[in-house]
Amino acid sequence: MKILFAAAEVAPFSKAGGLADVVGSLPKELEKQAEIAIFTPLHGCIDINKYGIKELENSEMWLTFGNQGHKFRLFMCKLPNTNINVFFVHNDWYFTCFKEVYPKWLDTRYEHERYIAFSLAVLEYAKLLNFRADVIHANDWHTAMIPVYLKSNYRYDEFWKNTKTVFEIHNLAYQGVWFEDVLDFANMRKDIVYNEWGVEHYGKVNWMKGAINYSEKVVAVSPTYANEILTGEYGEGMDYTLRMNKDKIVGILNGIDYDVFNPKKDKSIIKNYDAKSLKNKEQNKKRVCEEFGLEYNPERPLFACISRLVPQKGFDLVRVAENELKNLNADFVFLGSGNSDYENLLIWLSNHSSNIRAYVGYRADLANQIYAGSDFYLMPSKFEPCGLSQLIAMRYGSLPVVRATGGLEDTVTGYPLADSTGFKFWGYDGGSMMSAINCALSVYQDKYTFNAMQKTAMTKDFSWKKSAVEYMNVYKEITK
Repeated sequence: MKILFAAAEVAPFSKAGGLADVVGSLPKELEKQAEIAIFTPLHGCIDINKYGIKELENSEMWLTFGNQGHKFRLFMCKLPNTNINVFFVHNDWYFTCFKEVYPKWLDTRYEHERYIAFSLAVLEYAKLLNFRADVIHANDWHTAMIPVYLKSNYRYDEFWKNTKTVFEIHNLAYQGVWFEDVLDFANMRKDIVYNEWGVEHYGKVNWMKGAINYSEKVVAVSPTYANEILTGEYGEGMDYTLRMNKDKIVGILNGIDYDVFNPKKDKSIIKNYDAKSLKNKEQNKKRVCEEFGLEYNPERPLFACISRLVPQKGFDLVRVAENELKNLNADFVFLGSGNSDYENLLIWLSNHSSNIRAYVGYRADLANQIYAGSDFYLMPSKFEPCGLSQLIAMRYGSLPVVRATGGLEDTVTGYPLADSTGFKFWGYDGGSMMSAINCALSVYQDKYTFNAMQKTAMTKDFSWKKSAVEYMNVYKEITK
């Protein structure tokens, strides 16, 4: 079986969120059973020398969008520690000119053009390489155009005649919505795709709706999220379409790469450890406290939060509960960037409290050091399709304090249940969050229970092995 992955970001080459980790890790498990190719844009932030990325001979290609031609080139390297080919679509006008995966303040129309161009280039380059995929696995709205192209422009193309598509929803909140004139740029026939069973959604083009309608299977990144998005509360205006396609929706839990996230071998942390040597974890806590200007106290717990600073992640609750947080017998460190109002909130708290510190930005080495040094991991999400941070935190013995939604509900066993790995709250309000935090503080005083929970969390298996089997079952089902 041949499987083609298409995604806007792929770890370790480019990363802005969990999507990159998924596309950079899942294929490693699937490689044993299928031939894999990964396509992604050659963003300007990708270090081609570091990863040995080379341009393929005679790869120059011109594609026309609207009435303008665009030049593309194709680069390639292997996914580290695998034999999987990763192909990078080069275009100076849309991708290499930026040093970020998702540049801020882009014109929305231009952003649509970027991923329309990428999606069509993926299909054309796959033909040029004679990679006749049995399954194309498209991810989020950036590649949602691919299933639409296959059912419209390529519907009579012999090369793609037997290809099936899987569309994966990593976050339903971002759907790719614009005015219908964007179809002219994409060279798609409106009489075929611009209707309620195609891409039309409330009088506009919605690429995610098109992918949901045209794909053979739709994957949500956790079983609970697969059910939540069928409701008005979590459906983001797409719940009706999703209910109409309910039979093709399946929830598969994300995993993490245990070779990448391993406190026993992680070179970015100050002291390595595992479930049998948890005492060494304290050295990492000391390091984090030094890094953030906090006074180290082994009897005082350290909470961490590493996140994009967006409304989805629950920072409104931090704002509501800021006075209670400042007066707790605990320290808090935040790492992330995003909305300026949340960035300013964390900077203000850092400057006006003795126990809260923030680093606005992102450093992968610092993130791992924080996972290793923290006692608890705060994740008060308004909604969370799957979430990888809580899985990484558990791997490093940092107990999650989470709102029970989406993948957080599926992956964290709340105290005081048997084999508990963290703490849950259900209401989306500051009081509910503080109740869970206070519960965590009380457990921290009981070192026997706290250490037992840490060991349970660290030995839970959230690797890709189980999930990869479920993905293969989906691929086999639609291709048989």
